[in-house]
Amino acid sequence: MSRLTIPAREDAPSASQPLLDAVGEQLGVVPNLFRLVGLSPAALEGLLALNGALGKALDAKTRERIALAVAQVNGCDYCLSAHSYLGLNLAKLEPAELELNRRGRSADPKADAAVAFARTVAEARGQVGAADIAAVRRLGFTEAQVVEIVALVALNAFTNFINNVADTEIDFPVVRARAA
Repeated sequence: MSRLTIPAREDAPSASQPLLDAVGEQLGVVPNLFRLVGLSPAALEGLLALNGALGKALDAKTRERIALAVAQVNGCDYCLSAHSYLGLNLAKLEPAELELNRRGRSADPKADAAVAFARTVAEARGQVGAADIAAVRRLGFTEAQVVEIVALVALNAFTNFINNVADTEIDFPVVRARAA
């Protein structure tokens, strides 16, 4: 059971209800994460705005790979479960690729550079070295894309932290943050 209340849509603050309705229209369901964050209309609005903006960053496969790497670093079972499901069903990643992503790796050389950099950013809390930036740029990532990778790490860290704080009930096929 979650340590923070996960309200039903009708029990959410009135300012959150239209935002939750929009999530439901887009996804077909409203995952527990969004209902939890909806306790604060401001936090939900911010999450949805950043998520929407970063939905234009990089490609869906790379975004899911980064989400998995960051969730593993932060030990977030909820996000590992959600992004494993999305990685398999939306981004069409293979199970073996998901396992690599959790370790901050990828079978694709360009994606490997992005995911490894994202993992380093998460583990080092942004205190990366020039060599880390050079490695991701060598594989063709622009400075704008480096900024996008960091923004994706931050977005995923927020969802990891809120789910870890709340111990959010997982509403996806469960994946645990065991050693990948």
